[in-house]
Amino acid sequence: MASVTRKGRSVEHTAESLQDDLVRLEAQRQALERELAAVMAHLGSVQRALGALQAVIRPPSSAAARADVTAAPADSGSPYGRLTEQIMDFFERSGDTEVRARDVAAALGRDGDSGSINAVRSTLDRLVGASRVDRAGRGLYRARRS
Repeated sequence: MASVTRKGRSVEHTAESLQDDLVRLEAQRQALERELAAVMAHLGSVQRALGALQAVIRPPSSAAARADVTAAPADSGSPYGRLTEQIMDFFERSGDTEVRARDVAAALGRDGDSGSINAVRSTLDRLVGASRVDRAGRGLYRARRS
């Protein structure tokens, strides 16, 4: 009988320990999510500032230069919005599939470097904020359901 009681206490002690770990890990997860959100916001600000500075340093003198500075085709008419259009077209074709930002970047041919992938990720986050794309889970996106 004493052996059963010791085993019961051991299980209770293990459960209490796991519960403490769960609380600690949940708090750590929330802190990391806040830190990640702050880093992503700062990253977007730095990318926008760098783009503006590059435009000042190298003013576009031709359609080819404009496309190089803005990362948009020369016939887009606007230096902004082309990536958004490409992402929305991608989601129209993808249906209800859950995808990662890296998958979207690869499908658009923008997976050559981390900056391009981060631009896709930032655009996806803005589209989620504008309710044009749904967040399907951590790091997962899918077409907005009608």
